[in-house]
Amino acid sequence: MDLHRNPTRSVRIGSVTIGGGNPVAVQSMCATPTRDVEATAAQANDLLAARADVVRIAVDSKSDADALAEIRQRTKANLSVDLQENYRLAELVAPHVDKVRYNPGHLYHHERQRPWQDKVQYIAETAAKHDCAVRVGVNCGSVDPALAEKFSADDSISPMLQSALDHCELLDKLGFTRYCVSLKDSDPQKVIEVNRRFAESRPDVPLHLGVTEAGIPPDGVIKTRIAFEQLISRGIGDTIRVSLTVPNARKREEIEAGRGILADIAAGRVRSVVDYGLPGLNLISCPSCSRVENEAFVELAEQVREMTRYARDHKVTIAVMGCRVNGPGETDDADLGLWCGPNFVNLKRGKETLGAFRYDEILERVKRELDAIIAARKAAGV
Repeated sequence: MDLHRNPTRSVRIGSVTIGGGNPVAVQSMCATPTRDVEATAAQANDLLAARADVVRIAVDSKSDADALAEIRQRTKANLSVDLQENYRLAELVAPHVDKVRYNPGHLYHHERQRPWQDKVQYIAETAAKHDCAVRVGVNCGSVDPALAEKFSADDSISPMLQSALDHCELLDKLGFTRYCVSLKDSDPQKVIEVNRRFAESRPDVPLHLGVTEAGIPPDGVIKTRIAFEQLISRGIGDTIRVSLTVPNARKREEIEAGRGILADIAAGRVRSVVDYGLPGLNLISCPSCSRVENEAFVELAEQVREMTRYARDHKVTIAVMGCRVNGPGETDDADLGLWCGPNFVNLKRGKETLGAFRYDEILERVKRELDAIIAARKAAGV
């Protein structure tokens, strides 16, 4: 497979190197509870057997960090850790992984009076000390509010781009250049635009590509393919993840889909026009991961898809999120947003919270709200 790459610098992640003309690396993420050492190590090894170049694991507490140390002993996979909302966990996890990923939009959750620059310096110094790479992971639904306020409410791309550029500038000043950047959105067209603009501004920085909350196959693969084809065929992108809502046993499908897309691009089997290729109804759902507090989330996403088939020709977006990290913010732009807790599903209509509903009653309420949206648009001639 011979794909033209932009001249980004090389960044080593354990035994794999991204950028610098190296092949595009393919990643996935464990969906098992990190504290379940046996299950998480088994999934990491299954992903490795499926040819995952990097396997990401979420760490949200000290008990997760303790488990990670044991997981490290049970797998040879190149491990990346997702710091979630507590940046100080870096010192506990860095000795056991090959890359640390942090979200700039989550740095303000702890020690709000401490400048984000100090927190990034701490992460960079910790990573350098333990021979780790870093990913600056910018997400559309969790941009730092202080930064988002500087741009128009209908411009979600510029705050993401500015956040990434600010963090790159700081890391460079700190003398830490072993990092890559990701800029993710659930809209493939926005993923294309923000990554294209970033590559123009910082052609030296390797990019991790992904469409966040791409959803259930095959739609999730189609959305991701649209973005990847338009970017990778232009030399943009050094590592990828296909984020799919699938049961734990099918997690390797992310790797298989990613490698299939790369093979098609290399062979010239790409679309000439950026188009969803999907019906009017847009169902967004996040990938299953260890942050999910109830595994019924995956089944619920499937149920929502089946229940809403009758509305497939209507331009309505429904987002089904699996946890409190992605849920509250990343459902704001959906017509209907669901984010799942251990026992209840929180339902939103736009940014308005409608309440929390049991798993066995949420579908009926979603249908009622969906019917109301469709009726209101018909009445308005939309």
